[in-house]
Amino acid sequence: MKELKNLKYVILEIIPTNSNPKKGDIAQISALKLDGFKLIDRFDYRLDKDKINVFDILKIINYDNDKFKYLSSTRKIKKEFKKFIGHLPLLIIDNSYTYKYLEEFNNEKIPVFDYLNLKLSDTVFDEIIKKYNLEASNYLVDLLYEALIMEYN
Repeated sequence: MKELKNLKYVILEIIPTNSNPKKGDIAQISALKLDGFKLIDRFDYRLDKDKINVFDILKIINYDNDKFKYLSSTRKIKKEFKKFIGHLPLLIIDNSYTYKYLEEFNNEKIPVFDYLNLKLSDTVFDEIIKKYNLEASNYLVDLLYEALIMEYN
């Protein structure tokens, strides 16, 4: 496992409209670019809401609407994301759809939960909040960032 304190990397969360990229779109990507544990930049992009036809997804991403940049296609979101990440390794929530939506990216993909001694589960974010005594947040990448800081300090 790579030592995070000496690494530039990106933590990200993808919210898709379908678990299969051939049948769905990226509704939202939130990502943090980090140098060790220092925040360098953030990426908060969403698909135009009129392009999302899954009501449950619209409900999930209905927060802080003015804090996101909106684009008209998954292709455009991916293009901007590619510019944002460059060649940096990606700390990902290691579910199957994240890997599928990132298939075209050659960046190294590292499961973020390995650094927190946790496993992906339906309750993993509740576990993170409890383990690190964090406030709940709509921004899962922020919770992961805070948990990493606490784990390594």
